[in-house]
Amino acid sequence: MEGIATIKFEDFEKMELRVAEIQTIEDIEGADKLYKLEINLGNEVRTICAGIKGFYSHEDLQGKKIIVLTNLKPRRLKGIESQGMLLATSNEDHTKLSLISPDRDIEVGSIVG
Repeated sequence: MEGIATIKFEDFEKMELRVAEIQTIEDIEGADKLYKLEINLGNEVRTICAGIKGFYSHEDLQGKKIIVLTNLKPRRLKGIESQGMLLATSNEDHTKLSLISPDRDIEVGSIVG
């Protein structure tokens, strides 16, 4: 695709993608797009912030298995340390969004590769 940088396979190998399960969902005061999510990675629970509020309700997300980039440097969003990034796909004008999730039941913490 034009305008998109290519990476080496070795760069891709640096990414750690894992299956996580969403345990809790919280609204973030002053953030109309962000949720604070507590996710279970099997061996640990982490907090991530995700701009999916306009697309998913609390009920949609509770217990949902998702794919998370786990070795992303933590970043503070609205005063909350986000310890990873969930993967999602969006159409070009960002009016539709779909979370990337396993199509079959698999254990949390499973490696994606």
